[in-house]
Amino acid sequence: MSLVEKINADIKTSMLAKEVEKLEALRAIKAELLLANCSGQNVTEETEIKILQKLIKQRREAAEIYSAQNRPELATHDLYQAEVTQQYLPKQIDNDELRNIIQNIIGNCIATSLKDMGRVMGIASKELAGKADTKMISEIVKELLGAAK
Repeated sequence: MSLVEKINADIKTSMLAKEVEKLEALRAIKAELLLANCSGQNVTEETEIKILQKLIKQRREAAEIYSAQNRPELATHDLYQAEVTQQYLPKQIDNDELRNIIQNIIGNCIATSLKDMGRVMGIASKELAGKADTKMISEIVKELLGAAK
C-alpha cells in the first residue's frame, strides 16, 4: 500500500471517528503529496520521506514560536500534528545505534577533525534518510569528530 493510499484510508477512518485534529493533519500531508505529484516531480519513497520531514519540522518550529509567544493551545495543536505526521515515517533509529552507525561512517571515510564534518554529514544523511533526525545526526557527528582531535 502506497503512502497516499494509507493516508486516504486513515482520512476515512478519522472522518468516521470524528477526529478533527487528526483529520486536519492527514489532509495537510495529502495536500503536500498531491502538490509534489502535480508539480511534475517524480514522487519516490525518498521524496515522500523528505516531504513528511519538512512538514514535521514546520510544525515543530511553529510550536516553538507559539510557546515563546505564550500560546500553549496553538503549540499543543502543532505538536499533535507533527506527532501524527511522524507515524508515517520509517521507524526511527535509537541514539546508541545511530552513534554506532556514525562511528562506522567516520571510520570508513577516515575523518579526523571537524573539517571533515561536511563529508561525514553527506554520507550519513544519505544512509540515514528518514531513519534519524538530521539535527541529531549533526550533533553526534560534531561530538565524535570533536573528540577525535
